[in-house]
Amino acid sequence: MTTNIITATLVQDAGRMDIADQHFGIRFPLTVEPMIFQFATQLAPAYSGGYWNFAEASNGGFYMAPRLDESFQVIADNGFSGTMSAEALGITACLYAYSNLSFGEGKFGEICGEHYHLLFEFAMQHPEAAAIRAAID
Repeated sequence: MTTNIITATLVQDAGRMDIADQHFGIRFPLTVEPMIFQFATQLAPAYSGGYWNFAEASNGGFYMAPRLDESFQVIADNGFSGTMSAEALGITACLYAYSNLSFGEGKFGEICGEHYHLLFEFAMQHPEAAAIRAAID
């Protein structure tokens, strides 16, 4: 079985809003981004805000993660408890948000469902894949 390696590219600051708009349209600042922040806060009580990086995966996925060089204690409702980098926390929060939003009606729900699957593919190749998977299962 051959697995294609999925890479991520950091979105430059000047292109952030264009990229977010390409992926989610006007729903990004109104719905997607606030929900990602909410899940990050729920998952990592020590997280207290900050600037987030945007990244695009080579398979078409998109995620955002706190621009921090620290790790966070993550506690999920499913019983998972462990430490994650800021990037893994961001990926996990995005997966939670995309999953939640995928249950909405219409095209936007479909877009979020697609983004969940694209990001999940990337996440399963991430160095912290085991912790991400444990936190979302």
